[in-house]
Amino acid sequence: MTTSRLTYRRTGRRSVRHQVLLPCHVLRKRDQAIVAQVAMDLSTTGLQVLTGARVLTGEPVQVTVRLPETGRWLTLEATVARVLHGRRPGDWGRRLGLELEGLTPTDMEKLCEANRRMEASA
Repeated sequence: MTTSRLTYRRTGRRSVRHQVLLPCHVLRKRDQAIVAQVAMDLSTTGLQVLTGARVLTGEPVQVTVRLPETGRWLTLEATVARVLHGRRPGDWGRRLGLELEGLTPTDMEKLCEANRRMEASA
């Protein structure tokens, strides 16, 4: 299910984002509900996931994502930074923009390596 390609760089953006289809589990902390299972966009500071659930901006979540190329699972803390309602033509549906938090140096290294691999294969 892993696909990847470099999508864009934009001035002011903190990191390069890659369009992906990766298995993941996003757990809402307040009720332990799984709110997403597919990541569509990945960077070293966040990711975008497809969801059918109603989730509020600012909600804390736990993300477990399978990194491309290596197949390793990584569990991280995140906050819902943006809710995209999927109203534009071509949108796949409701998505959440998640901002990763409290990354350890090891976690950051794994994400950077995954991004380097995706950039090289783009």
